[in-house]
Amino acid sequence: MITYPRPDGQTVSGYLAEPAQAAGAPAVVVIQEWWGLNDQIRGVAERLARAGYLALVPDLYRGKSALAAEEAHHLMSGLNFGDAASQDVRGAVQYLKGRAAKVGITGYCMGGALTLLSLAQSPEADAGVVWYGFPPLEYLDASKIKAPVMAHWAEQDNPFPIATVDTLEEKLKAADVRYTGHRYLAHHAFANETAQGPGRIPITQYDAAWAQVAWDRTFSFFGRHLA
Repeated sequence: MITYPRPDGQTVSGYLAEPAQAAGAPAVVVIQEWWGLNDQIRGVAERLARAGYLALVPDLYRGKSALAAEEAHHLMSGLNFGDAASQDVRGAVQYLKGRAAKVGITGYCMGGALTLLSLAQSPEADAGVVWYGFPPLEYLDASKIKAPVMAHWAEQDNPFPIATVDTLEEKLKAADVRYTGHRYLAHHAFANETAQGPGRIPITQYDAAWAQVAWDRTFSFFGRHLA
């Protein structure tokens, strides 16, 4: 865990995963699902580190995390998304810019929504990858997104319906965002390896095959735009 400054001068904690060769490595800000800064999202950061990236996960819930959906919903409902995007995430991008020439942003579910909002709030960002999540579209000023964006959507995603993805993609196109979207015959959280077995939330389902395809595409995308 490290601390770094927000643009407003406050400080926030985050989990930093470093690659074997950290000097000169590109970097990625990783935004949590609604569960918080848990072992699963730390694992995402470590996966990026193994691939050669500095990866920083901002602690948006300030030390809190959830095991049950009701608690996660409560934590997410208490989060100021505008503040998280413009301060916590942008501060993380700025912190990583002090160590890396190029910095990307990626996030899952709630973090996917925050990835889009943060790209609009962080002109320093060089690329973004969204995983099955978007904000209320009226809150997204797509004209401010200058970095290229890739997104992974689940066609059987109840919390984030594919029909709304259609509208989002029209909005991104109208704003001339450099955008590539991929759709998978999968359920919400298909890349979260903990979303399986009897303990999973019914609307979620891990799919190892599609997750691997999405990760391969993500690494190829970041390789082009962050190298």
